[in-house]
Amino acid sequence: MTQDNALRARDRLPDALRVLLEQFPRDMWESHRNFAGLVEFWLDRHLMFRRLTEALREDAEAGQDRKIDPQAMRARLSRYGGMLVGQLHGHHQIEDAHYFPVLARREARLETGFAILDKDHHAMDGLLARFTESANAVLQGGEPGPFRKELLSFERLLHRHLEDEEDLIVPVILKHGAEGLH
Repeated sequence: MTQDNALRARDRLPDALRVLLEQFPRDMWESHRNFAGLVEFWLDRHLMFRRLTEALREDAEAGQDRKIDPQAMRARLSRYGGMLVGQLHGHHQIEDAHYFPVLARREARLETGFAILDKDHHAMDGLLARFTESANAVLQGGEPGPFRKELLSFERLLHRHLEDEEDLIVPVILKHGAEGLH
């Protein structure tokens, strides 16, 4: 993988890895016969991650502006932050151990894409560690400003990864079905 394909450096997957996305564009996913079930569930998980980061960002901004009770903000940060970190780790483990190998065998020409996504997961381990350290500082009474800054960086990279993952994986599942992935 080149540095250009590193999570921090890219603005999308290389065109060579988006070939199935051309055949299965996003605007037709929900109407495809293979959408219901696994794809729908998997996209819902991604939506949950996006919503959690959005809620955390809104709370951090409200905390900076003194528009939320600090104790309430910390309670929400503990709940939503813990959920985000735990669920992301589990999600990535399942993808790395099961989904990515199966899907890469189904579309060998996209194997590089799965390697990029796997590298993203390793990069996200460091991002999650920094996120957790920054969140813990707020939970211990620190100001939300530094956490918000860390969260903005984390959120941008998480969204980049989720979008690229969807662009690669959903078309493969739509094309081949979800057999052997459950």
